[in-house]
Amino acid sequence: MVALVQRVSEASVDIDGETVSAIDDGLLILLGVHEDDTRSESEWCAEKCAHLRVFPDAEGKMDESLLDTGGEALVVPQFTLYGDVTRGNRPSFDEAAPPDHADRLYQHFVDQLANELGHAVPTGEFGAMMDVHLTNDGPVTLWVERRADE
Repeated sequence: MVALVQRVSEASVDIDGETVSAIDDGLLILLGVHEDDTRSESEWCAEKCAHLRVFPDAEGKMDESLLDTGGEALVVPQFTLYGDVTRGNRPSFDEAAPPDHADRLYQHFVDQLANELGHAVPTGEFGAMMDVHLTNDGPVTLWVERRADE
């Protein structure tokens, strides 16, 4: 499982011109599910995202997490994170999980992150064509990945 995590001052998801989710200060998490992923990877990634110390403390050092700041997280499914472009110019998505499997683990990740944070987590819509808007704060962008064989 891979989470592309961006610290944002605002982020939102629009579907068919309508805003379906939005946050202010927090993390935008684009989540990709690998075909071999299990609930274990989902739980690890959710815990890691909740505890990432990427927000400034009183001295301006990145030393606080969402749990410390009370910030929000917006989670968007993103199967293209497992696009492989090593051969040719057209991405291959062979390693991305099939939709049913990916949706289950995506929902499990969201539930686990909500449990960690103690509040609901807004999301994008699995399988929908979405417009994602964000203001990257910093910019701070991290690649958080855990593979089933680790």
